[in-house]
Parts: sequence; structure tokens; C-alpha cells
Amino acid sequence: MSAPPRKVLGRLSLPERTFVADALRTETVGGVLLLIAAVAALIWANVPALHSSYESVSHYHLGPAALGLDLSVEHWAADGLLAIFFFVAGIELKRELVAGDLKDPKAAALPVVAALCGMAVPALVYTLTNLTGGGSLAGWAVPTATDIAFALAVLAVIGTWLPSALRAFLLTLAVVDDLFAILIIAVFFTADIDFAALGGAAAGLAVFWFLLRKGVRGWYIYVPLALVIWALMYNSGVHATIAGVAMGLMLRCSTREGEQHSPGEHIEHVVRPLSAGLAVPLFALFSAGVSVSGGALGDVFRQPETLGVVLGLVVGKALGIFGGTWLTARFTRASLSDDLAWADVFAVATLAGIGFTVSLLIGELAFDGDATLTDEVKAAVLLGSLIAATLATVLLKLRNAEYRRLYEAEERDEDHSGIPDVYEEDDPAYHLRMAAIHERKAAEHRRLAELKTAERLAEVAGGAGEEDDRRA
Repeated sequence: MSAPPRKVLGRLSLPERTFVADALRTETVGGVLLLIAAVAALIWANVPALHSSYESVSHYHLGPAALGLDLSVEHWAADGLLAIFFFVAGIELKRELVAGDLKDPKAAALPVVAALCGMAVPALVYTLTNLTGGGSLAGWAVPTATDIAFALAVLAVIGTWLPSALRAFLLTLAVVDDLFAILIIAVFFTADIDFAALGGAAAGLAVFWFLLRKGVRGWYIYVPLALVIWALMYNSGVHATIAGVAMGLMLRCSTREGEQHSPGEHIEHVVRPLSAGLAVPLFALFSAGVSVSGGALGDVFRQPETLGVVLGLVVGKALGIFGGTWLTARFTRASLSDDLAWADVFAVATLAGIGFTVSLLIGELAFDGDATLTDEVKAAVLLGSLIAATLATVLLKLRNAEYRRLYEAEERDEDHSGIPDVYEEDDPAYHLRMAAIHERKAAEHRRLAELKTAERLAEVAGGAGEEDDRRA
């Protein structure tokens, strides 16, 4: 007997649903802070009285020059703080590989194919735009990244009741997207390599791995070691964020007997608020401060590099992710969940066109040395992300009533067990609890019915007596 067709974007398991809800809650708060930081950066950089102070702070250097770490505040944010962001991304990826959707090859096919298509098509759109317009191909990777925190902040602002399966798809998609973005940074944006520093970083990572396997505990050991690894990786010429993701991937994300949470999940729970609430917003504050005058925004649509970024984010992302998802369903035994429509997948694919954090980082790396073009590409990232967010908002709002119905069905807990009813439908104890609840309600209704009947009979009897008195 053949296995039944698997549902694409079907209901999550309860543990996965709980994890996704916790992760998205933190990312949503971080996304709102990211929005605030981006707006603050634009105001700080564009108000004439404040512009010079923004430049002064961004380019202020600090750090030990003898260690090769005399960096500007802007570089500390991009190379230092974003290492924390990629550390969390590494833990997320490890967890997905050992306990999440990516553990099962059949389930992993959807987000992996969607993410790959969602990176390949924007890169192709950018390349074709610049080949026909005579622009630089150096920025082909800029529109390939999705910013999960910014996307979730948009969802929080528009108040959509997006089902947990679609939110989980967006999260898993972003995790895979981050992995390939890291590979792109490591392979295509590494110039001269200092093999001595790289060997030192590799040795530090080996020590990090050894201590983890031996069960050594204590932040006072790992934090200094992590800082040494990061500094060596930075001086090697390989982008320093690679150190973050490497350490994240080394953490154990599977639980052992007697453990409620794995070490990786515990550390992620501790570090994620630092990443989402501090590291990424500060990066945005010192990266998003670009000129947004009317002329500058008009130039975005006239230059092939910036036009390619906008088209890649708005058109390429939507077509790539939607096309990858549809192809997976078309050429495998998978089918879309009965509760969802393909319009929902397209709306989420459009939302993934918000490519803020990593796109800004890749833009800086791709056009390093050309400050003017770097700022123009940043403006294109901001504009493309804004257009994608606006289109996704319109598409999601059209289906918001249906999302609310699905969300309420997922959250319903009539037996007050603390577990949504949809996850207890195969549990006999749940049905016994519901039977007892309905029996109590039925008994109460019978009591009320008897009481109301008695009151009505008393009214009838009282009315008849008054009529007899009047006749007498």
C-alpha cells in the first residue's frame, strides 16, 4: 500500500509549533526595533543639522590597532555585532538539521528548493538587468537575501493572523537563505587570505568543539575564546561573521536523557534577544543612513545596478520562491494544505523580498571602495524592501479574514488542558474531558429549563387568579 500524499505547509507538530512560536515572538520584537533603528538612521543621516554627526559617529575608529582591530563604529557593527546574528543563525540551522523540518529529506525539499530558487532568480534578474544596461555585475548577490526579522515586523504591524505553518515556512526559508548567504560571503567576498590567522581561527574552533564535546561549562571560558576566534577570523581576510555561524553549528541541538532543552536551544534562548534586540538594530542604525532625496530615489530606477537590486527583491524573490514551491508540489507526491491557497504562498514569497540586513551587508562588500555606488545600492535595498513589504501587505490583507479563522481554530482549547484541541483529537482522554464538559453544560441547561418552566407556570396561575377576581 503506497503512502498517502504529503501535505505542503500542513499543520506543524506541537513541539515544532511551540518552538516556532517562541522564536518568532523574539524575532518580531527585534523586527520592530529594526524598523525603528532604520527610520532613526534615515532621519539622522538626512536632516542637514544632524548629517555631519552621523558621519562622525559612523566613521569614528576605536579598538587595538596592534591586533588589527582599529575599526570604525560602522565596521564594528557589520563585522562584530552581525557575528552574533550569524551565531544564532548557525544554531537555528543546526537545530533544523537535527530536530526540525530539515531533518526529514522529504520535508526539507520544500524550503531548500524554495530558498535556492528564491536566491537564483533574483541573482538572474540582477544579472540580466545589468547585462542589458551595461552595469556592474559585482552586486549580483545583493538581492538574494531575506530578512526574517524585518518580514515578521511587517506582519506584526499589519496584524495578520498568518497560520503557524506559513510562518514556519518563512522562518525555515530564511534559515536556509542565511546558510547560502554565508556561503556566498565566504566564497565570493573573501579577498587576500592570511593563512596564519586563518589557521589560528581553525585551531580556536577545534578547541571550542573539544570543550563542547567534553561537556565543559562556563560562559567565562567560551566568551573569551569566541572573541579570540572572531579576531583571528577577521584578520584572516575571511568575513568575521563566518566565525559566528561556525560556532553556532558546533553546538549540540539534540536532547539527551534528563534534559528538557538541548544546550544549543538554551544558548539560543539566551543570545537571540541580544541578536534581535541589540546587534541587528545597531547594524541597521549605522548601515541604513543613506540619502533619500527625490533625485536619489529617481536615480535608483535609472542605474542598472540599483534597478537590478529593486527588481531582484520585488520580482525575483516572489517568482523564485513561489516557483520553487509550486515545482516541488508539481513534481513530487506533495500537495498544498487544504486550508491554504496558492495565493497565500505567493503573498509570503512577496514578503520574502524584504532583504534588509544581509542585503545591506553584501552591498557593502560587493562595492567596497566605491562609496557613492554603495550608498546608491543601499538606497535600492531600502526601496525594494519597502515595495515588497507594501505588495505583501495588500496581498495578505485580502485573505486576513480566512487567516483569522485558521488561527482561531489552531488556538482553540475548549477543554482548558493548555494544548490546542487540534493536537488532541486522537487522544481518548480529550474526548472524555469534552464529554464531561458537555454533560455539565447539559445539566445546567436542564436546570435552567426546569426553572424557567416553573416560573412560566407560576405566571399563568397568577394571571388566572387575577382574572377571576375581576369577574367577581
